[in-house]
Amino acid sequence: MSPPPPGSARDSPPGAGEDLVAAARDIATAAGSLTLRWFGRRDLGVTWKRDGTEVTEADRAAERLVRERIGEQFPDDAIFGEEEGGAIRPDGRTWIVDPIDGTRGFVRGVPLYATLVALVDPYGPLVGVINLPALNQTLVAGRGTGCWLGDHRCTVSDHPDLRGALVNTSDYNTFEPSQFGALRSAGAMMRTWGDAYGYFLVATGQAEAMIDPVCETWDLAPMPVILSEAGGRFSDVAGQPDYRNRNGIASNGVIHDDVVAAMQVSGP
Repeated sequence: MSPPPPGSARDSPPGAGEDLVAAARDIATAAGSLTLRWFGRRDLGVTWKRDGTEVTEADRAAERLVRERIGEQFPDDAIFGEEEGGAIRPDGRTWIVDPIDGTRGFVRGVPLYATLVALVDPYGPLVGVINLPALNQTLVAGRGTGCWLGDHRCTVSDHPDLRGALVNTSDYNTFEPSQFGALRSAGAMMRTWGDAYGYFLVATGQAEAMIDPVCETWDLAPMPVILSEAGGRFSDVAGQPDYRNRNGIASNGVIHDDVVAAMQVSGP
C-alpha cells in the first residue's frame, strides 16, 4: 500500500476529518457493546479455528454488526475482517476489523479485551479505534485530528530511556530468550498487559512501549495512526513502519530505536 510518488497531485496525505473519526468511533463502540451480551457467561460456546485461536458467537456477531454499519454508511469502501475475511484495497479505502482482540481473555472473563476498527487508504491507516467494552473506554485517532479518550487529548509519556520504562507484550512465548534478556538487561519493566490494551497504555502515556513479535494485520491496523497522533511511534520489530508485517512495536518515540535494537539481539 504505497502512497503516490512525490510531486503527484495526491502527494499530501488527506486528513481524516472529525465526521469520519466519529463514525468509526460509533461503529466500534456499537460492536463492542454487543460483545457484552456474552461477556462473563459460563455457557459461552467456544470453537477453534484452523490457526489454533478461539472464536465465539460474540466475535462473529460483532464483526457482522460492523460490516452492516459500514455497508450502510460507506458502501463504496472495502472491508477486511478477522472472522469473515476480505482484502485490503490498494487504490481505495478499506475498513479493517478485529471484533474481539483478546478472545482468549474474553472467554475467561478478563475485562481487557478490545474491539478494533481501522480505516486505511493508499497512504496507510487513516483512522484507528480501540474500544474497551468492559472498561467503557474508547480511544480514537484520525490523521490530523489528534488522539482522544473521550474529551481528553492523549499524549505518550516523555520517559527518556529503557531503564525504568514499562514495556508490555501479549505473550513472552513469542520472544527469543536473547530478546527478552536484552530488554531486562537494559532495565525495562516487563509486563503482560498485552493485546490492544498494551497499545492503549502507550498512547495514553501509562506505558512506554508495547511489543508484539507475532500477531496479525487486524491486530495492528489501528495502531500507527493512534500512536502517531499521540506523539509516539509505531513500526514492525525491524523498525519498518508497516502494520502488515504481522508483528509490531509501539512506543513513546523516545525509546523506539532502543526497543527495536533489543529485538534484533540474537544468541542463546
